[in-house]
Amino acid sequence: MRVVIAEDAAVLRELLVQMLTDRGYEVCAAVGEPDGLRAAVTRHRPDAAVVDIRMPPTHTDEGLRAAIAVRRELPDTGVLLFSQYVETKYATELLADGSSGVGYLLKERVANIAEFTSALDRVAAGGTALDPEVVTRLAAAGRRAAEVDTLTDREQDVMSLMAEGRSNTAIAGALHVSAGTVEKHVAAVFGKLGLPASQDHNRRVLAVLKFLRE
Repeated sequence: MRVVIAEDAAVLRELLVQMLTDRGYEVCAAVGEPDGLRAAVTRHRPDAAVVDIRMPPTHTDEGLRAAIAVRRELPDTGVLLFSQYVETKYATELLADGSSGVGYLLKERVANIAEFTSALDRVAAGGTALDPEVVTRLAAAGRRAAEVDTLTDREQDVMSLMAEGRSNTAIAGALHVSAGTVEKHVAAVFGKLGLPASQDHNRRVLAVLKFLRE
């Protein structure tokens, strides 16, 4: 997998490069500012970009803005945002256009290499990878679609874990139920959210976006 990294802290940037390189990823570029991110993605056309939300010059949302621009110009590029804090406003903006292949993790997750690389893989493959804290905040914030309010508590539990990018088997383990039970819940969710089977869309991603969007 080909990856571009955008992180202004030099130590963390080099740590990410080393960590991914050691695990077989090709790091095409590692930059410290948002304009460098856009240039690197345009030049290298990576499978995914790992982007810090807060970057120079103001350290507010420059990384997010650059990531959104990347998605508009090259929608097939997966984007994994990460931040030191849960910032639901930024996550909502990334999800607003209904795109797949997006993720948002807290920086503390980087310490768990398996968890971080798994999230990166899912994003590059067109899935979602949202930090559990982000999912909790988004699901609780604002008004939700009427269809979402029809989900049972257990179906909402399943959706929360699906938003983190977990497979049916992993969801079953977390909820201490069988994989078949999870499959039934997922099918019920698709029906209630109005997502019929289709070869043109990833229903899991669409369900997550509808579940989380304000």
